[in-house]
Amino acid sequence: MDGVTRTLSLLKLLPLLPLLLLLAAPGLAADLQRIEQARLIPTDWADGDSFRIEAPDGEQLTLRLYGADCIEWHLADETDARRLRAQRRYFGVSAWGGGPQTSIQLATEHGALAGQAIAELLDQPFTVYTTFADGRGDARYKRVYAFVETADGRDLSTELVRRGLARAYGVSRATADGSSRDDYREQLKDAELVAAQAGAGIWAYTDWDALPEERQAQRREEAEYDIALGKAEPAGAIDLNRATRGELMSIRGVGEVTANRIIESRPYTRVDDLLKVNGIGPATLKKIAPYLRVE
Repeated sequence: MDGVTRTLSLLKLLPLLPLLLLLAAPGLAADLQRIEQARLIPTDWADGDSFRIEAPDGEQLTLRLYGADCIEWHLADETDARRLRAQRRYFGVSAWGGGPQTSIQLATEHGALAGQAIAELLDQPFTVYTTFADGRGDARYKRVYAFVETADGRDLSTELVRRGLARAYGVSRATADGSSRDDYREQLKDAELVAAQAGAGIWAYTDWDALPEERQAQRREEAEYDIALGKAEPAGAIDLNRATRGELMSIRGVGEVTANRIIESRPYTRVDDLLKVNGIGPATLKKIAPYLRVE
């Protein structure tokens, strides 16, 4: 190929250059963006892991924290009630006080405490790291997943878990300081272990003898829901890169943990890429692949 021909060939590729760069560096488009000097917007619906903030330029965002799941205390529908029951079982408090009513009151009080902790921890301007990945949630407010660093340099999710006001649970990803997704998840699990040992927050009320059975009961119930709801036949194949957690969970064999892991491992170029997701092997992929696609 002579010099002129080579130059003409390269010129033909110029319109495709952005796409070629993206394919060559798939993480480039998902780099965390830093928002400094953000401020909390007080609302009556916010809880510990979801709240509204304002950036210095006036833009407002609703954030969903990576890695932490605070207890539900605004119960609007059956989905919220089921989630609260799962959380009570996770912390081993579903029979506290002699019955569901006292247990629910205890749990929702700690959900409210998480909301109060947010107001305290974010009373000074803070830093947000986000890729603006869709966090779903309340239809009125589009949420985006984010890390939050307090004014004194603490990771907000870790602090909530350390206080016993959240469980180390949910979607995670690599952090701004270079820690991997798995490293960050383990950091939160370590904070949870310390909180449980110290009896911090709701862990002070845990029935340790009953906790294994409570968590097993939750797993059994989720499996029964799969059968009762006829999971395995979504209305159509859903897009791996855009599906909500709920849409992924509509497929039999995909529970909440697996759905979170699928979301964490985005983007995908083909359905077979699911084999890189922890917990999904060839047998599981074969079962769920017919209900998935990649656009």
